[in-house]
Amino acid sequence: MQRSAISFLLAALTFLVPSPAADWARFRGPNGSGVAETSALPDSLGPAKHVVWKTALPPGHSSPVISGDRIFLTAFEGDKLFTLALDRGSGKILWRRESPRDRHEKLDTQNSPSSPTPAADGHNVYTFFPDYGLISYTFDGKERWRTRLGPFNNMYGMGVSPILAGDKVVLICDQMHDSFAAAFSQADGKQAWKTPRPEALSGHSTPIVYRPPGAGAVAGNVAGIQIVAPGSFRLDAYDLASGKSVWWVNGLASEMKSVPVLDGGTIYINGYNSSFNDPGKHIEIPSFADALAKYDINHDGALQQAELPEGPMRFFFPFEDANHDGKLDETEWKSFQAVMAAENGLLALNAGGTGDMTATALRWKYQRSVPQLPSPLLYRGVIYMINDGGILTTIDPANGQPFKQGRLRGAVDKYYASPVAADGKVFFVGNSGVVTILKAGPDQEILSVDELDDECFATPAIADGRIYIRTRGMLYCFGLSVPLA
Repeated sequence: MQRSAISFLLAALTFLVPSPAADWARFRGPNGSGVAETSALPDSLGPAKHVVWKTALPPGHSSPVISGDRIFLTAFEGDKLFTLALDRGSGKILWRRESPRDRHEKLDTQNSPSSPTPAADGHNVYTFFPDYGLISYTFDGKERWRTRLGPFNNMYGMGVSPILAGDKVVLICDQMHDSFAAAFSQADGKQAWKTPRPEALSGHSTPIVYRPPGAGAVAGNVAGIQIVAPGSFRLDAYDLASGKSVWWVNGLASEMKSVPVLDGGTIYINGYNSSFNDPGKHIEIPSFADALAKYDINHDGALQQAELPEGPMRFFFPFEDANHDGKLDETEWKSFQAVMAAENGLLALNAGGTGDMTATALRWKYQRSVPQLPSPLLYRGVIYMINDGGILTTIDPANGQPFKQGRLRGAVDKYYASPVAADGKVFFVGNSGVVTILKAGPDQEILSVDELDDECFATPAIADGRIYIRTRGMLYCFGLSVPLA
């Protein structure tokens, strides 16, 4: 009888105490997939429902990352920028460190100076603040190094997050001109390589790691490992050791903000610029010579915004004036032509190869209700794609055919956060804080719709039977079980 009671108690303790920690150590978790292997998660949640703990935070758009016994985020208060470390079990803020701030770069109203998500490796954390650069701290909050970067020239402000690969911190810096990919030593922050990305104009797509067959087979050996980085018009795969572009694929949208998803040898990536880039909605942009002849009223050999007719040519002027001199020259006009000729779409691409793989890489393309910001999610044989207006499409990854498309019932909202999944459930968080949980599958079966009553831009994190959701003023930890006191 006593032994049975002890067995029952041990079983209860096993349920209540999380198993050895799994990590969600970069933006969108393991290799940017948005998917975690975990124990049971709630099928509904709210400010007073299945809350394990909650912690008030300063604002910021960065998503929580989980590594070891720590949770890391960035935030801002007034003109100050911070990296914060929280205890994973209790949510207690363990330390916060202020970053230097060299400048205040232009930001879209939907962006923030602390949008990039940190990356962590179990011992150290690495943060990127566009108004300064990269900084690394130990888990105890001791600064290890800092590396100044920028200034940057992104129409929206920078939003890309760093990732860790091998012994390097990798950062993709796409902007209106002088875009580049770069890698820095995790040990001291020194630049290992920097590769220009002349095609990239704007966006903030965080890259992923691709290991071709045989690459990195020996522990500690990074030979052959590649960094897959979407950008304007094309996706590049960079050799991690050298920064050389090993292979690339053309045909992407002109703005890339989502994270690619890798499934074996297939990459899924969505991109969207404007409604004029949807099939059948393109408008003809005249050559530079014809545009000058028709619109160059002051005959200065360039085109000013006021000279252009009402409509797309005038509206998109600020996005194409890369040097901010108030006029478009021939190079900028040709860039505008390329932007308007590109197509929105969710693409399935064969990974790997050498050189230009455009002719053979594309498996299929889907072009209805494509998101600008949320990344695609592949979970249990279904692709989930929610656009900024809340239209959800479930798609067959084998052929790109839609299973179902429609607005999330009871959850009409704007969507900036990307969906995540675990435990047979898919989680969507809207900008107003509405949280929708679906049963995994093509039919979009809704389990619950709840409100967090606060603005939300950050993508949730999942690990060990917990889901962590950041609102404007709070970090929530939700779970079915509550830790022992």
